[in-house]
Amino acid sequence: MNRYYYDFHIHSCLSPCADNDMTPNNIAGMAALAGLNIVALTDHNSCRNCPAFFAAAKKQGIVPVAGMELTTAEDIHIVCLFEQLKDALAFNDAVDAQRIRIPNRTDIFGDQLLVDENDEVIGTESDLLSNATQLMIDDVPALVQQHHGICFPAHVDREANGIIATLGTFPDEPPFRVAEIHDAAKTEEYLEKYPRLRETLMVVGSDAHYLWDIRDKEHYFELEDEPYSSDYIRKQLFRKLGGIVN
Repeated sequence: MNRYYYDFHIHSCLSPCADNDMTPNNIAGMAALAGLNIVALTDHNSCRNCPAFFAAAKKQGIVPVAGMELTTAEDIHIVCLFEQLKDALAFNDAVDAQRIRIPNRTDIFGDQLLVDENDEVIGTESDLLSNATQLMIDDVPALVQQHHGICFPAHVDREANGIIATLGTFPDEPPFRVAEIHDAAKTEEYLEKYPRLRETLMVVGSDAHYLWDIRDKEHYFELEDEPYSSDYIRKQLFRKLGGIVN
């Protein structure tokens, strides 16, 4: 068993609200400087920069996780994580079919850059990624599970796109086993105010959109890591995140 410091919520230059300097190699390099061991790339409604991030993370000795920050029809943000890159890309295609197509205004929302493992721009996403999809919150867990992933509400302590601010409480259904909080100092406050959260595993995410948003190591999981490989670490992580919280 060893400590693995994590951040499961980081955006790349594919997200319109993220800085263009948030390339896979820059993210991996900054995460390594911050002492992080496991990092998930979670762009808005897309996983298409995850292959490049996997290559960049390998160079830095970071265990990469392919993910997405999905926006539901209710405008709630849900972090979706996948143990296998291929499953994330298949999920990307499923979500793509549920997107509401609005042309991106780069002058208002920002660029949406697709890059390769060398951070070279290989394309752009022409339709805005950050708007709501047609997927209702009740639909998301089953779709994620079909693609062998896990999902949980993002930044439950935020007004914008937070599940509590949107619904007025942390719901019993769907039965999320994990919840993300942005400001760890608010954890006890939220556990006291919303008892349902006590039944979840609380994780902390930076929701980084700029390189300086990536936080120094603080939050971690103790994971079995022998024999060591990125695949094995991810498997142990998903067991931890997907297990029933006592």
